[in-house]
Amino acid sequence: MTRVKDAGDSALLLEWDETIDPVINARAIAAAAAIRRASPPGLRDVVPTYRSVAVFFDPLKAEPDRFRETLTRAAEAPLETVEGKTIEVPVHYGGEMGPDLETVANWAGLKSHEVIDRHAAQDYRVFMLGFLPGFGYLGSVDARIAAPRRDTPRLRVPAGSVAIAGRQTGVYPRESPGGWQVIGRSPVRVFDTGRVPAALFAPGDHVRFVPTSDLQQESKASDDRETRRASSSSIAARTVTVVRPGLFTTIQDRGRWGHQASGVSVSGALDLLSHRLANLLVGNSLEAATLEVTLAGPELRVEQDTRLVITGADLQASVDGKAVSPGIPARCRAGGIVRFGERHAGARAYIGIEGGIDVAAVLGSRATHVGAALGGMDGRALLPGDRLPLGTAIGSGGTLPESVRLPVPKGGVRLRVLAGPQDDFFPPSALALLERSRFLVTPQSNRMGYRLSGATLPRVSGREMISDATFVGAIQVPASGEPILLMSDRQTTGGYPQIATVITADLPLAGQLAPGDWVEFARCTREEAIAALRDQEAMFGGLA
Repeated sequence: MTRVKDAGDSALLLEWDETIDPVINARAIAAAAAIRRASPPGLRDVVPTYRSVAVFFDPLKAEPDRFRETLTRAAEAPLETVEGKTIEVPVHYGGEMGPDLETVANWAGLKSHEVIDRHAAQDYRVFMLGFLPGFGYLGSVDARIAAPRRDTPRLRVPAGSVAIAGRQTGVYPRESPGGWQVIGRSPVRVFDTGRVPAALFAPGDHVRFVPTSDLQQESKASDDRETRRASSSSIAARTVTVVRPGLFTTIQDRGRWGHQASGVSVSGALDLLSHRLANLLVGNSLEAATLEVTLAGPELRVEQDTRLVITGADLQASVDGKAVSPGIPARCRAGGIVRFGERHAGARAYIGIEGGIDVAAVLGSRATHVGAALGGMDGRALLPGDRLPLGTAIGSGGTLPESVRLPVPKGGVRLRVLAGPQDDFFPPSALALLERSRFLVTPQSNRMGYRLSGATLPRVSGREMISDATFVGAIQVPASGEPILLMSDRQTTGGYPQIATVITADLPLAGQLAPGDWVEFARCTREEAIAALRDQEAMFGGLA
């Protein structure tokens, strides 16, 4: 049985019955391919998972009913198997490379070499990618060695680690925290932005693990690729120098669409309206990158005469000691210093500089995703001494019209939501409780998501969810009942149900929340969500 569900106002979710089954997964992969071929107007991304297909679109360009029809036809069409490739992955099992091999062997009542033999004896299907860019969820592991996750996750799992979690196995693309049982390590880079496609695996592929003891050749090739990348950078004619980086300052643009099926988050500015306004006011392309400043701003030295503007949060900006009002472009002389003071309202300010921050695009975007080490300055926040190259402005910019007013929350905000896509995992009382409660943004919050304290949302007893697609603005509820509001850097898949999703028009307000701020949620209709978005577009009409 198939269902098409709303996932906010900018995505739909086609799902089959909740099971991990190669036939259903094949249907999801085939349906995703059919949707890509149909390419309805406004399509942004298509993501197949174990037993669903998430379709992302521009809500102002797309016709949701047409997307529903396309999804339904794709689900009902005769199965056309998408033949994937078979990939051999060399693995050094055990020892320092596989610290949990003995644990798995003891759990299974086997010798270590028997675990290796069973793990390497079969081909594994790539059901989907998620968690990290290029991380494939592979199955199914021999039941005899299907050890559960570790009780305590590791803070650091090395890149290339081959691990087991129940009937799943996978290869970690980069060093990260993880709770799977690590039984070996591979030299193969399963995600490499210098390769096309960047992800080695794709849904529908098959993977065969080959025991080996030689890890040097591929590692050297990887080092050579990194050296080539590092030596390809150039020095720009116009630059900005980071004197002090502030609390957390990153390079952001509108994000990288089209790669979520490979586990790559869209990322981009949390407050896209303030980012957009900053570019328009200094004559930049809408694709240009700005600096996203979080709570406490940086100190920057502008090396050549230029024009800049600061939008979004009021963090008491100044140029050479003279206060700069939000949304008012300022001329900055060569050697001029940009500083920030106390936070008065909002959480994130955007520095738009004439020409934009002209770092190299990664997968079509300059946006920084620190968790995946992608984009910006080597995938990290700014550091003292960074020299940021500037591009060329395409226009003269302008001044802020009276019609353009971007509210910045001071202390909290009420956000509008649409129910779903997994509201069926909750009793009806949960949505009512969500609406009548006030939550606080906790310090355990970042660009991936805001952990909220307040009411505990009940879930349907005894029902757990298979990992599925996630959505920006979704309110995800783990077993504890304490909600998490997913933001731009969220993982592309997750195992917790999403009770409701913040509408696109209100996501910039969510992006201005800081730890300690309050947030409330109110349900609205899709028609109201689209009307709010159209009102925002009309407000920008005099500038765009």
